Order: sequence, then C-alpha cells, then structure tokens
Amino acid sequence: MISSTATHHPLAGNSQNSAKAPTAVELATARLKSAGLRITQPRLAIIAALSRREQPTTIEQIHEDVGAGNCDLVTVYRCMAAFEEIGLVRRAFFHNGTALYEINLGQPARYHVVCKTTNRVEELDPAVSDELRRAIEVVQEGLRARGFAEVGHIVEFFGVAPQAGRIQVAPVVTAAR
Repeated sequence: MISSTATHHPLAGNSQNSAKAPTAVELATARLKSAGLRITQPRLAIIAALSRREQPTTIEQIHEDVGAGNCDLVTVYRCMAAFEEIGLVRRAFFHNGTALYEINLGQPARYHVVCKTTNRVEELDPAVSDELRRAIEVVQEGLRARGFAEVGHIVEFFGVAPQAGRIQVAPVVTAAR
C-alpha cells in the first residue's frame, strides 16, 4: 500500500490552495521597502486609496479618500513626490494645470482622453495603447542612444466627447388656459 501525506481537501491548508496573489498594497509596500522608504500609516492609507481608484486622480481627491483626520494634505503631496521618484506612481497627464496620478505596480502605462467639456476621463482602446507604447519606446531608445538618461514621457489627449458638445434643451411645456 502506498501512503501519502498530501491531501487536496480544501480545509487541509495545503500550499496550492493557500497561495494567493499579493494585494496592491502588499506589492507597493515591498517597493517602498526595496527603495529604503519607511512604511508609515499615512503612506499605507495613500497607497490603499490609490489602488481603489480606477482612473488617474488628483492629490486632493486622494487626500479626500484618505480622510483629513488620517493624513494632512502636505503629507499626501510629499508622499506622492517620493512615490513618483521611486516609480510607484506615475503622472498620467495634466488637466487644467492639475497633475493626475495613478499607481504603478509594473503594469504597462495606460493612456486616456479627457473630455474638455465634462472633464470625463476615458481610457484609450487597448490596441491603440499598445501601438502608442511601441512608438514611445522607439523614441525613448533613440534618446538613450543619444546619451539622455532617466528618459520619461507624458502623453496627453484632450477632446470634446461626441455627446458632450450637444446642449440638452428641455422642451418648454405651456399649459392651455
């Protein structure tokens, strides 16, 4: 008879069932540690707020998400500067002079278009984003070949969304007397 200590019962706690993918906060914490930055409650709260956002966001929105009682606005600005320096966040684009940020956990850069009328943000089609990434990489490689260091980029797209340019006029209803 062959005996085995391995079991595939879901309550047995074997390593195959208990292994889970790290959360965004865990990945970001590892990045902070590897960069030599301290892990503080405000930094963790900011990272958690960023990871919940699906679109680029302003520092003021992050501060609102974190809560004024947990962290002041100056701390958010300082943390975002430190996070950007180590590549944990990236400045997605500027809108009306405001920098918008998104968390960077190693995924490819996402590109967006902002409606000038409504300020609504839409992500570009994945195929278009892939083509844009390839073109940007060619430019960056060319710049590095010419001796440039720490090459980066910001791509901004703005336009008026198809429905945004139309003014909705409510019909005028008059009562007959």
